[in-house]
Amino acid sequence: MINQLSWKVGGQQGEGIESTGEIFSIALNRLGYYLYGYRHFSSRIKGGHTNNKIRVSTSQIRSISDDLDILVAFDQETIDLNYKELHDKGIMIADAKFDPKQPEDTNAALFAVPFTEIATELGTSLMKNMVAVGATCAVLNLDIKVFEEVVQEIFGRKGQQVVDKNMEAIQAGFDFMKEKLSDDVELMELEKADGLKRLFMIGNDAIALGALAGGCRFMAAYPITPASEIMEYLIKKLPALGGSVIQTEDEIAAVTMAIGANYAGVRSLTASAGPGLSLKMEAIGLSGITETPLVIVDTQRGGPSTGLPTKQEQSDLMAMIYGTHGEIPKIVLAPSTVQEAFYDTAEAFNLAEEYQCPVIILSDLQLSLGKQTVEPLDFSKVEIRRGKLVTEELPEIENKGYFKRFEVTEDGVSPRVIPGMKNGIHHVTGVEHDETGKPSESAANRNAQMDKRFRKVENIRFNTPVHKNAPHEEADLLIVGFNSTRGAIEEAMSRLEQDGIKVNHAQVRLIHPFPTDDLLPLVKTAKKIAVVENNATGQLANIMKMNVGHAEKVYKLLKYDGNPFLPHEIHTKCKELF
Repeated sequence: MINQLSWKVGGQQGEGIESTGEIFSIALNRLGYYLYGYRHFSSRIKGGHTNNKIRVSTSQIRSISDDLDILVAFDQETIDLNYKELHDKGIMIADAKFDPKQPEDTNAALFAVPFTEIATELGTSLMKNMVAVGATCAVLNLDIKVFEEVVQEIFGRKGQQVVDKNMEAIQAGFDFMKEKLSDDVELMELEKADGLKRLFMIGNDAIALGALAGGCRFMAAYPITPASEIMEYLIKKLPALGGSVIQTEDEIAAVTMAIGANYAGVRSLTASAGPGLSLKMEAIGLSGITETPLVIVDTQRGGPSTGLPTKQEQSDLMAMIYGTHGEIPKIVLAPSTVQEAFYDTAEAFNLAEEYQCPVIILSDLQLSLGKQTVEPLDFSKVEIRRGKLVTEELPEIENKGYFKRFEVTEDGVSPRVIPGMKNGIHHVTGVEHDETGKPSESAANRNAQMDKRFRKVENIRFNTPVHKNAPHEEADLLIVGFNSTRGAIEEAMSRLEQDGIKVNHAQVRLIHPFPTDDLLPLVKTAKKIAVVENNATGQLANIMKMNVGHAEKVYKLLKYDGNPFLPHEIHTKCKELF
């Protein structure tokens, strides 16, 4: 019996690889197992190698595994590219159609199963993925009945005959593999899960759901990998709540529409990736100087330019903080789990309205598209706070003057009205302006307005600016990360502790303004600091040095080949520091 399993299915895009992994993982999720899935795919619609690696466990996991137990291959390329992940007792299950060849430098067993042939005999070769699922069940000694509910949900609209045929395909794959297994092959039977019901979702879905819970009722966006799922989710859900989604002609239109909707009083969202954020920068500056709330999602991917659009990277950090010309206050959040993505997105709308500035939710491809088990979400934790939005009737202004929309206040936040409100008339312009919004180039006014805007973010109230796991008052090593690196860091930390190294961990969730006071105590009491990030220049490490100091302690642990960190990589690199 095992308490964890690592399973991967691979082939050419368009062969049903994603649906194979989806069916397998949904069924196991419903049995109560914790799952973490990560897809490797090419930046094209059809063709090119793709794989889906799914980790199954009886306890919480937030990272893909170092090695592999079972590899399901629909072509030889899948074997050639992935077999080295298999441990010595691993198993390859390959479609006999392509006459699979076993690499010489592996002890993993290879079984050729006629996925395509069996599926064709049952009616259509499209069911070969179901045959593969059945073959996997044989290796796991898993009752195929656990798939009945999932198959019914997916294929039920096509009729009961289609449902029955797909279950037949799973049974046929199970029976064939059972006959092929010999006594010297060790089955990988999973320990029984707790059976509790949990969500299983990608980060983008959590972001979209968080937006709905946070009162978002309008989204303007242009499709781009890896952010498109946010728009696709809201297209389905927003109309039922009286909201709408507009797919715009470009990124500039998307962000300016979102600014306009927020100005009109509607909580609004736009989402994109690095190239799209580059186009949005001027408009983000407009949001800053007009003090119009704006929530933006940036799902980081491999750059620069088109770069690696379907691969992992965390290289937008500096751009999100400093990308706009001129200087404006802004808030940059970086959730590290799917749960945090939900809650942080809902909170982003509160922060945007309370501080009247752009709020950027920084994600990355691994967090946005990686699918993981999520404990039930607590909607009672979500609240709606609209800051200084004026809802009561305004008093008449003497001499028919203008409302002081940009009034210089002690906390830097001015009263805000929506268009059409009686006695609330004011100017709105992208040039510097006085308290009523009228353009002004006065030096004194410029200083007053700039100082006012930046006073807003001097004391940001955010629940958990740094996620801390700090069991030691004085640590040999402090590991720091952001976004999706959290899971791999947590596993590496556990292994380092077993090596006798005292380790603390900090995952930064509020990137800007930087939470210096929260992080500094951990930095001061650590002998060495390892900053883990998916980029080539160590952007988070550099920001830490600027804000926290202690640069002589800081070491950069970088990876920028398009792949996420594995736990053993962080473990090995950290050990090399001692």
